[in-house]
Amino acid sequence: MSAATSPEEAPTGRAGASTLWVGRGIAAVAAVLLLLYPVINDNRYYQNIIILSLVFAVAASGLSIITGLAGYVSLGQGAFIGLGGYTVGILATHHPDTSVWLWVPLAGVVAALVALVLGFVALRARGPSFVIITVAFLFLVQVIAINWRSLTGGTEGLTLPLPTWSADIMNWPFYYALTAILALQLLLAWWVRRIKLGTGLVAIREDETKAATVGINLPVEKMIAFVASSVFVGMAGGVYGYYLTFIDPRGMLNILLSVQTMLALLVGGKATLWGPVLGAFLVEPLNEYANNNLGGGNTRLVLFGGLLILIVLFLPQGVLPAIESLLSWLRTRGSAGLVGARIGTGGSLASLTERLHPVEREPGAAVPPMLEVKDLRKSFGGLKAVDGASLVVPEGSITGLIGPNGSGKTTLFNLVDDTIHADGGEIWLAGERIDGLSPWTRAHRGLGRTFQITRLFREMTVLENVVAAQHSFSWSQLGRIAVSGAEAKAAEELLEYVGMRAFRDQKARALSYGQQKLVELAQVLMLDPKLILLDEPAGGINPVLVERMSEMIRELNSYGKTFLIVEHNMPFVLGLCDPVHVLGRGRTMASGTPDQIQNDPAVVDAYLGDDFVLEATEQVERAEQERAGST
Repeated sequence: MSAATSPEEAPTGRAGASTLWVGRGIAAVAAVLLLLYPVINDNRYYQNIIILSLVFAVAASGLSIITGLAGYVSLGQGAFIGLGGYTVGILATHHPDTSVWLWVPLAGVVAALVALVLGFVALRARGPSFVIITVAFLFLVQVIAINWRSLTGGTEGLTLPLPTWSADIMNWPFYYALTAILALQLLLAWWVRRIKLGTGLVAIREDETKAATVGINLPVEKMIAFVASSVFVGMAGGVYGYYLTFIDPRGMLNILLSVQTMLALLVGGKATLWGPVLGAFLVEPLNEYANNNLGGGNTRLVLFGGLLILIVLFLPQGVLPAIESLLSWLRTRGSAGLVGARIGTGGSLASLTERLHPVEREPGAAVPPMLEVKDLRKSFGGLKAVDGASLVVPEGSITGLIGPNGSGKTTLFNLVDDTIHADGGEIWLAGERIDGLSPWTRAHRGLGRTFQITRLFREMTVLENVVAAQHSFSWSQLGRIAVSGAEAKAAEELLEYVGMRAFRDQKARALSYGQQKLVELAQVLMLDPKLILLDEPAGGINPVLVERMSEMIRELNSYGKTFLIVEHNMPFVLGLCDPVHVLGRGRTMASGTPDQIQNDPAVVDAYLGDDFVLEATEQVERAEQERAGST
C-alpha cells in the first residue's frame, strides 16, 4: 500500500478487489506458516531469527504510527525496547518468586508513560530537531542505566531467572508471546488508520499548518500517536529481555536497534499495515548473515547503509507501495482515468438540510456582525503587512475584500485563522473573541478557510481529504470511523454537491487546479462553519467553473453561511459581494456597497483605475440597452 493508504483503501473495481483479496490471502498464508513453524521445525537457530524478526516487526509497526502516519521521524524506538526489557528485568530480579510474564504488560505501561513525558518536549519540535531529541533520549536512557547501578546493575547488567519449562519447547513461549503482541500491534495500527485520528495524523504529515485550520488538534493527536507507537514495543522489549535472560545497557539500548527498526520500516513501506512486518523479516535475516558470514561490525554498518541508500534512491516508498504502484499501472495501462474528465454539474443542497439551515431574521431587525476585526497588526521586520486594519463582516452576508497586490489581504486571512500569529488587535467571531485561540479551536468555533494556492493533503484521496476535517474535538470524535459509515457518507454528499463525487478515490495530487478548489470547498464545508474565508476562489479556473463557484456561494449563503472573499476578479466580486472592504498598505481604506466602492475616488486611484470604471459604465449601458430592447 502507498504511504497514505491502508489495505482497506485499495483501488475500487474488480481488478482492485481481486488484488485486495490476493494480498489478504498471502497475509493469511504467512500467518499460518508463522504459527506452525515451531511445530514443523525445531531448529533453534532459525527460531531465534524469527523471534528477533518479531521484535523488530512490533517496533517497526509501532514506529509506523508516529513516523509513517504523522511524519515524525524517530530514532528512539530502541529506547522503548530497552525500557521494556529493563522493566521486566528489574521486577523479575526483585520478585524472583513471581512469574516473569506478569511484568510484560507493565513494561508496555512504563514505555507509554515515558513516551507521554518525552512527547511534551519532543513533539514541540519537527524535522531534524525531533530526530535529534529522540536520539538524545536513547543515549540519556543508556547513561542512566549505566550509572544507576543499584537499580540496573550498571555495566554488569541484570541476570533474569531462567525459564522453568521443558527444554523441548524452550523458545515456544517467547515465540508465541511475541506473535500475540505483533497481532495486537497490527490490530492497533489497522484501527488507527481507519478512524478520524488516523486521517488527522496523515493530514499532519502532509501539511501540519493546513491540518490545524481544518480542526485537527495537533498536540493531542501527535501525543496519542507517540504513545500508541511505544506501548506494544515496550511489551515486546520485555519479552525480548526475558528471552536473552541477561540485560546490559550497551546491548539493550544500542542505537543499532533503532536503526534496524527504521530500516525495516523503510524497506517494507511506511504507513502500511504489512510493510513493517515484511521489512523486519527481510532486514533481520540480512543482519544475521552479515554477522555470521561477513564479520559483522563495520561490515554490517556498511551493508545497512548501502541498503538504506538503495531504498531511498530506487524504492523511496518501500517494497509494498512499489508493488501496489506496479499493479495499479498494469491495471490502468491504456485506459483513461477520471482525472481530466469533465467535472460534474454538482448536486443540490437538499441532501444537506440537516447540516445547513436557511437564515431566518425578523424584517427590519439589526444584522449582528459575524466577524469583527479591530486594529489588527502584523509586521515582518520593518514591513508592516497589516497595519491597524479594521472591518466588519455582517452575519449572513457575502463580504468582499479587495486591494492591490501586497496590501495585506491574505495576511489578514492568516491572522484571522491563526496561520500566522498577530502582533496586536482583536478578532471577534459570532460575538466571541478568538484571537487568543489556537487554529483548530477557531475551526471548532465555526471558522473555515480556503487558501489562495490550494493546500489539499496531496497523498490522501479526495474522500480522505474531506473526512479529515474535524468540526469538533472529543475522544469519541477521534475514534469515529472515517473511511466508511456516517463520516464518509457526509463527505460523499458534499463531494456530490461540488461535482467531485466521481473522483472520490483519486489522489489529490492528481487533480487539476480547479478540481482541487472544489474539493477544498467541500473539505471546509465538512466543518459546518459559520464563516467561510475564500482566498481567490475564482483565481486560475475557467469561466464556466467561476460561474459554478458563484452559484454555490449564493446557494450556501441562502442556507446561513457567511462569506468573506478575497478576489482580484472584479466582476466576480462586485456582482456577488455586499459589502466590500478595500485594503491598502495594510489598512482598511474604504468600505461600502459595490456601487460606492466603484465610485470612490481613492479606490479608483489606488486600485481599480479609470479603465475599470469606464468598462463598468459601458457594461451597465449595454445591460440597460438589452433590457430596453427586450421590452
